[in-house]
Amino acid sequence: MQTVVLNNPGQLALIDRPQPTSPGPGEALVKVMRVGVCGTDIHAFRGKQPFFSYPRVLGHELGVEVLSLGAGQHSLAVGDRCAVEPYLNCGTCIACRNGKTNCCTQMRVLGVHVDGGMCSQLVLPSSKLHRSPKLSFDQLALVETLGIGAHAVHRAQVRADEWALIIGAGPIGLAALQFVIAVGARPIVMEPNASRADFCRRAFGVTHLIDPNNDPVTRLQQITDGDMPTVVFDATGNPGSMMKSFSFPAHGGRLVFIGLFVGDVTFHDPDFHRRELTLLASRNSLPDDFTRIIKLVEDGVVSTLPWITHRAALVDLPGKFSQWVAPDSGVLKAVVEVP
Repeated sequence: MQTVVLNNPGQLALIDRPQPTSPGPGEALVKVMRVGVCGTDIHAFRGKQPFFSYPRVLGHELGVEVLSLGAGQHSLAVGDRCAVEPYLNCGTCIACRNGKTNCCTQMRVLGVHVDGGMCSQLVLPSSKLHRSPKLSFDQLALVETLGIGAHAVHRAQVRADEWALIIGAGPIGLAALQFVIAVGARPIVMEPNASRADFCRRAFGVTHLIDPNNDPVTRLQQITDGDMPTVVFDATGNPGSMMKSFSFPAHGGRLVFIGLFVGDVTFHDPDFHRRELTLLASRNSLPDDFTRIIKLVEDGVVSTLPWITHRAALVDLPGKFSQWVAPDSGVLKAVVEVP
């Protein structure tokens, strides 16, 4: 079957691999239809993705169709269209036993720790497939991206009418933005890229947009009548941004790190303590997030379709990918189509 593999940083190749074997008990054989290109894939291509080894088949944002099912009871049927929950947790560690499968101690993520979906077919645990009779494969492929933002907003317990600052208007920041809006909070977006900031204005009606290089503290004070935002999400994975973000929450506020980098975060402890800030990490998402998101997308409350700016067929991906990662590419979200 056709497969795109990242052999080394900057080296994608189209190869032919054997078809997967028949699914075992509790498994499903699926046809990959769409693959969303994530920041993780881009970092891996650039050689800057932590906890990553080469060669690797990328792809964890997947819209798939069920081809066959292994033995055992299933809530699925052949022909079902599904989003894929790409987090392969152990089921037995302390996190899994406590229902926090998103931070399993033995976590393996498709396309990162094990080969992912930039291929024709995959065998997956059927429990990781979330069906929808209504959504397109484009929509299903981007449910996982929405899950990252949805989980972060849920974890922060965002309330209606509070000021919520989202730093970084890439796909993860946009996902958080949509769920901030969905709960009725008042969004502020901090983004240096003018085209991405304009997208937030046009697509989501965001009126409060801040350039992080133009006295952001003063601007936040002006917008919030001096209070500052009570919840701040940093979706950049940039150490400078993440350390500056400690300056933005209000007294008694929450700061949520959705992005990550390999290194240490430092902050001024007296200021942190004086404001009694709550610092949260948000990792991946939970099965219930997928169920909730699919319903919201089906009902038209949340959409990712405006994000998609670039497309390519799987066979053309090795030639397209280097163009997509260029700084001036204009890519917001790229999608790979598997014929």
